[in-house]
Amino acid sequence: MALFFDQDWFDARLREAALSLADVASALRLPEAAVREIWKDQRELGQGDVAALARLLGASPEEVVLHAGVATPLPQAKLPASAGSAAPAGLADVIQRLDELSARFTKLERAIADLQSLVIATRSGGPKGD
Repeated sequence: MALFFDQDWFDARLREAALSLADVASALRLPEAAVREIWKDQRELGQGDVAALARLLGASPEEVVLHAGVATPLPQAKLPASAGSAAPAGLADVIQRLDELSARFTKLERAIADLQSLVIATRSGGPKGD
């Protein structure tokens, strides 16, 4: 497992797939500036991000996690809703929806942190004596 985000590996995968950071930003539903922070190991990937990157790069989630740094969580496997399963029929759908909501919540937290940083930067860059 990579200790830090392995930018070279991700860049190579993007080149192989003829993709750009803009494509990554679209897949992760993040601004390109946030993707650049991920690439510089200044922002962590969440489970939803790992799954989206795996789909985009044609890699397994495990492979993405191996190159994304030690704090990167592996997406949890979905429980099967088959007849032989002990899980109720709709449980897999509920788990999938919760995973989606969790990913959206993480993105909202990131956006709030970005906004807080902008507010702080604006205040500290303004006239003295406010």
